[in-house]
Amino acid sequence: MSEDHSISSKKSSFGFFSIFSSIPIRDATDAERKGSAHDQGETNQIPEVAKREETNIRRAKILVALIIIIAASAVGASTYLLVKDQEENDFENQFESYASEILILSRQKADQFFSALDSFSISIASQAISENALRNTSWPFYAISDWSVKARGLAELTGVFDPDILFLSIVEPEDRDKFNEFATQAVPKWYQESVKVEETEMTATEFWQATIPYIYFYDPENNYQPGPSPGTSDLIPLLQLYPLRLYPGYPIMPILSDNAQSPGLGALVNMSRFICKPVLGFTMVNVGTDAATPGNLIIQPIYDTAHSRAEDRKVVAFTGIRLQWMDYFKNVLTDGEFGVIVVLKSSCPNVGTVEDDGSTATVLTYRIDGQNAELVGTSDLHDPKYDGMEITDVFVDLDIDESEVPEGTCIPTLTLHVYPSEDLEQSFQTSQAIEYTLVVAASFIFTSLVFILYDYFVQRRQAKVMERIMRQDEIVANVFPTAIRNRLYQSQDKQGNGNGEQSDFNTDFEGGSLIPGSAPMADLFPNVSVVFADIVGFTAWSSAREPHQVFVLLETIYCAFDKIAYRHSVFKVETVGDCYVSVVGLPEPVDKHAVVACRFARECKMKMIELTLKLEVSLGPDTGDLDLRTGIHR
Repeated sequence: MSEDHSISSKKSSFGFFSIFSSIPIRDATDAERKGSAHDQGETNQIPEVAKREETNIRRAKILVALIIIIAASAVGASTYLLVKDQEENDFENQFESYASEILILSRQKADQFFSALDSFSISIASQAISENALRNTSWPFYAISDWSVKARGLAELTGVFDPDILFLSIVEPEDRDKFNEFATQAVPKWYQESVKVEETEMTATEFWQATIPYIYFYDPENNYQPGPSPGTSDLIPLLQLYPLRLYPGYPIMPILSDNAQSPGLGALVNMSRFICKPVLGFTMVNVGTDAATPGNLIIQPIYDTAHSRAEDRKVVAFTGIRLQWMDYFKNVLTDGEFGVIVVLKSSCPNVGTVEDDGSTATVLTYRIDGQNAELVGTSDLHDPKYDGMEITDVFVDLDIDESEVPEGTCIPTLTLHVYPSEDLEQSFQTSQAIEYTLVVAASFIFTSLVFILYDYFVQRRQAKVMERIMRQDEIVANVFPTAIRNRLYQSQDKQGNGNGEQSDFNTDFEGGSLIPGSAPMADLFPNVSVVFADIVGFTAWSSAREPHQVFVLLETIYCAFDKIAYRHSVFKVETVGDCYVSVVGLPEPVDKHAVVACRFARECKMKMIELTLKLEVSLGPDTGDLDLRTGIHR
């Protein structure tokens, strides 16, 4: 053996090109690769760089998925809330529009009723002055001629179907007997005229038979039988009525009823007479044969002069019109507009509709659907959850100075309180919010599917790249020890692309480096033994053989040498033709490297003899003459 020398293992001397010499041999068998993996590291595992990048990619995918889910949830929720908010705004705006229509049109109707009745009373006053002058008569001995025709004209002017129109005279005590005589003559004539104009089913005689021809009251001491009204106060009998009909529940036609029998009516006419202005109050209205329904009575005074503004005027009679409250709310909305609740309230607790139990209802609730209105109840029955949407305004203000009326007299002011109903709100609750939200969700799902599809193709490409990297890593693992391989990867991370992405190794040496821009890797191993082994007689033997026979010989021998090298921890450097070069003591130091080298050389020689004898059958008889020559440099 020669003297000890230091051997430097340089990366440049272990290049890929040295693996494939001019003789076609395989770099390692399967057994060799397994052994090499054990010695130099697990070559079939994914490189650390690839593992890190795969983890980063997985985290990025999870982050993107979370972002998509959060974005989809946020956008979907925002879309749903925005559409719902828009529906709520539409509902509120539409209700405000309905409420405005109801308040305006109902007040216009009230003004129309008052105006029509005022004009009617002025015309009656003018007619009475002329006729009384011709007949040399005076109030209260006056009945309106053509009453049914005039009253029908007033009904048509109000636009209300079948209202009750009244004419009442003020009878002073000294005129009571004379008025009874006058009524006995005037009322039958009025009956005949009205029956003809109104075409009633009953005759004038039948109406007269049901009439008490004097001002009466119901005597509580005589089982409430009608009798002449006593007392010395002024009386206000109902003289004429349109339309002509018998009221259900009354035994007689109350043509000459005492105001004392109707306290609501009496209070109204007394107040109107006192302030000389029209008044309005609650009452009950009979509709055909149906039960009575809440209504109102407007009383308009008639003066003894046609000039209603004269200071010396005197109230001598009254006209009145009795309406259902729902008449104010009919035809204020159009078909298709529905679900509005109107609550009518009076400021006077004792001026209202007398209920069956004797209580006074000063609050009425109506529901308006299109052109129709119906009574809901005689109390505030709106849904409390819509209190915040209440729209209220004065409905009827009589504009009466409290100083003009007796102390303690309540002057009613009517107010309307308008609320929406649940039906109206539900009509604006559509499925658009859910539909738009589903569209947004579908868009994100489609985006996610596109992302998944894109990721699938990226994964396929990455798999191909990883397969290539694994092949390269396997080659590197077979060529370089584990320590050198790891240093190559670390150098690649730092000097390669700067992003941690693994790039292909450059097989062209530039300054002794596989990776451009990196410093050559060279380590000093002072205690090693280099083993050189070549086949004696190979040149002559190979010149007489076919190429595949040469390949079989070298592959068989070198694969056996690789297995022996693995057992003795010998590092194979290269094979050049029939020369097998190996080193003991690197990359991991070995204390008795020379002894190991000798044992490795001896086993290789013995294995060579064994194999050549076996190959004589297939490669020729002179194959057994081949021998192995080894040299060890320490």
